[in-house]
Amino acid sequence: MRVFAVAQDVQEPSDAVTDAWVRLIRAQRDVVGRIEAEMKCAGFPPLTWYDVLLHLKRRSDGRASPREIEDAVLFEQYNLSRLLDRMETEGLVRRIPYPGDRRRQLVEITEEGRLLQRRMWSVYGPAISRFVGGRLSDGEAEQLAALLLKLMHSENA
Repeated sequence: MRVFAVAQDVQEPSDAVTDAWVRLIRAQRDVVGRIEAEMKCAGFPPLTWYDVLLHLKRRSDGRASPREIEDAVLFEQYNLSRLLDRMETEGLVRRIPYPGDRRRQLVEITEEGRLLQRRMWSVYGPAISRFVGGRLSDGEAEQLAALLLKLMHSENA
């Protein structure tokens, strides 16, 4: 049986803070769900595939270690190895030996992967515009981005 410690003298969040938390989670789930649905209707794989391809494409040599990929992607990926297996089977990435360490591997984007990433963006970009840009002015989007950045760095404050 686990015993959970109860923090002493911890202030409960205000209603405003709780509302912000709930709306943040719901908005993320709603917008990502709508974009994922559009990607699926267009015949594309999940957004995690796009994230991996974009990360690799942006690297000067088109390569990264699995750990670097895991740290860079936007969406949770509990089994990156399995995802990379599927992407490799589709010819979008290939695993290559890590220079100087045969136990490690790098993941490299293929030309097919570069093409798929560009094609996916043709649906993904307009969906972001519709579901975020269509609801927020540029000023509001900048304000939201600044507030979210503040949350992301709250541990370092």
